[in-house]
Amino acid sequence: MTRVFIDGSAGTTGLNIFSRLSKRRDLTLIELPEERRKDPSARRDALNEADLCFLCLPDDAAREAVAMVENDRTAVIDTSTAHRVAPGWVYGFPELAGQRARIQGALRIANPGCHASGFIALVQPLVAAGAVRADAELTCFSLTGYSGGGKKMIAEYEGAQRDPLLDAPRQYGLGQSHKHLKEMQAVCGLQTAPVFCPIVAPYYAGMEVTVPLFASQTQANLQQLRDIYRDAYRQGVVRLAEDGGEGGFLSAGALAGRDGMEITVHGNEERILLVARFDNLGKGACGAAIQNMNLLLGAEETTGLVI
Repeated sequence: MTRVFIDGSAGTTGLNIFSRLSKRRDLTLIELPEERRKDPSARRDALNEADLCFLCLPDDAAREAVAMVENDRTAVIDTSTAHRVAPGWVYGFPELAGQRARIQGALRIANPGCHASGFIALVQPLVAAGAVRADAELTCFSLTGYSGGGKKMIAEYEGAQRDPLLDAPRQYGLGQSHKHLKEMQAVCGLQTAPVFCPIVAPYYAGMEVTVPLFASQTQANLQQLRDIYRDAYRQGVVRLAEDGGEGGFLSAGALAGRDGMEITVHGNEERILLVARFDNLGKGACGAAIQNMNLLLGAEETTGLVI
């Protein structure tokens, strides 16, 4: 039976992964008592005992944890930003061309960022197909539920005396240095990072990532764009939806509580909207991590997922 250790099991991502995996009969979870959860010696032992470990830690702590693995057997899935563009690490988005096989043969997998997952799902296939040039200067805005901010943000939004400013959507990353930008640019093969506008809104979970295009920015029309996505996403948990709207609206919470991702294409002959909707804790975090684990273990890819 596969032994799994979650380093950082007290955080939002770690707790979610633990809750899901504790129901699996093909896994044994290595648990540390509360008083030893941050003990370096105990963590080192658990990391090296495990067949696979999830790192649900801040970046520096994730790098420290990787250095503690002293064998060539333990597989690591890192949910932090630390290794997403690092040499020797495989980017954990199986639906990209050729990526599933790379994940299946890897010992070091970097789980994608939530905003980055939507942007990459929309842009990378178009660049690969030549429908969008690598030198394109793109923009992206992304709505997310507050659970993406972790325990502290969840407590702020759910507090009895919360700031009234939290009742409206709030844009952040204003300095254009958001930590997901590096992977968004690198994985898509873009020469320039997009202008990125992330927005946290007063609902718990769900994401809606939008990339607007002028017709002059793509070599494809609306139907050709849909055809590219349909061909790209024949396997996995990402799918093209022919009509994903709700009476002329698109809710960012449409896929909350699920682990899939829905791609839609909207607009006209002059202006186009590419949209990815998913759950920031699903395909944007925990669901993606478990999908990657399933591939590593040779299990059916969607085992334990809600699609």
